[in-house]
Amino acid sequence: MISRIDLRGDTLPEGGALRDLLPRAEFDVEAALEKVRPICEDVHHRGTAALIEYAQKFDGVTLSQIRVPVEAIDAALAGLDPAVRAALEESIRRARIVHRNQRRTEHTTQVVPGGTVTEKWVPVERVGLYAPGGRSVYPSSVVMNVVPAQEAGVESIALASPPQAEFDGLPHPTILAACALLGVDEVYAAGGAQAVAMFAYGTEECLPANMVTGPGNIWVAAAKRYFTGKIGIDTEAGPTEIAVLADSTADPVHVAADLISQAEHDPLAAAVLVTDSEELAAAVEKELEPQVAATKHIEDRIKPALAGRQSAVVLVDSLEDGLKVVDAYGAEHLEIQTADAAAWAARVRNAGAIFVGPWSPVSLGDYCAGSNHVLPTGGCACHSSGLSVQSFLRGIHIVDYTRDALAEVTHHVVTLAEAEDLPAHGAALKARFGWKVPQA
Repeated sequence: MISRIDLRGDTLPEGGALRDLLPRAEFDVEAALEKVRPICEDVHHRGTAALIEYAQKFDGVTLSQIRVPVEAIDAALAGLDPAVRAALEESIRRARIVHRNQRRTEHTTQVVPGGTVTEKWVPVERVGLYAPGGRSVYPSSVVMNVVPAQEAGVESIALASPPQAEFDGLPHPTILAACALLGVDEVYAAGGAQAVAMFAYGTEECLPANMVTGPGNIWVAAAKRYFTGKIGIDTEAGPTEIAVLADSTADPVHVAADLISQAEHDPLAAAVLVTDSEELAAAVEKELEPQVAATKHIEDRIKPALAGRQSAVVLVDSLEDGLKVVDAYGAEHLEIQTADAAAWAARVRNAGAIFVGPWSPVSLGDYCAGSNHVLPTGGCACHSSGLSVQSFLRGIHIVDYTRDALAEVTHHVVTLAEAEDLPAHGAALKARFGWKVPQA
């Protein structure tokens, strides 16, 4: 059901050579880019008419407008199962606690007497958030996108989610109910690359956004790449991943359950166990069989995901080697199920989010840990972070020098300008002092 990669016995390679030995899903955004380009430009030129046409083509629904009526959002909340509402409210509450503490504050540094640099943080004006609605419905992604944007102080928030034939062309009612709980009433029935294009270019119904965030399929990722430079994006999210670093103290029942929990997302989802215990590896492989048989989405998601090239049990000689492997892999979600798990977690450099010990499973982070589940995939955790309040903020430096403070440093500025053969830079300072360089 899941393959093995045995890295024992030899010195582990470093860098790219080690990464090349590890499992990874094929996710060719560049190839998809050529297919989404005409869709994006069609939305650019035809606006709402193009979105309506793509809703018919891709989602099988006939729409007269893309924006969801506020009455439909309110009705979705009114009809929400009370238990689901309570769970969403708790998820929102915990996310707000964590994200509110991420807000940066303005700071002024006195560089010299009379010379200060202030860094202030300003939220983007308008964001377009995307909530997937393909194989599964993700109201949790509404929470994970909206809460940090709100806590950052973004004034204009719009959300798009694919129209559903089952619900008369509206996004899934649980998505709409989550929007209602969060106070978001600008919602659009649009999915895929065309939704990203709607936010990037704007249409008759939707104003353009400064930034687009949220997970999605390869077409969403390709559209984000297409618009990079025109709008801000969070990340080109690929298939979800879990890596588990475990030793002989780990419970194979827990490990197997956690691998399956990510495999049920998508047939390209990655489930990777890294361990120095062959006994644990064998026990987990054995435990997968009955747990998979007892769950849902077996043939269309879980089995293909576990059997795919992106999933494996990786055997290593030691946890030190295991640490090197998980750092090279850079998982979206990394669980540490070892003795002294917190100490090992503290040494990890590359992961979207780290889950410490047997009582912090990834599923907790997906919903109610308070952390954000919009995380870097495909090894991007070595250079990128998950979605947070900072994602929606821009740092601006404010430089404020007096005459004396400028005079004191002018000779250095002139010297550096001349060293770079940019004399007009120096002249801009000389002009303030009668074209003479003040004495230091």
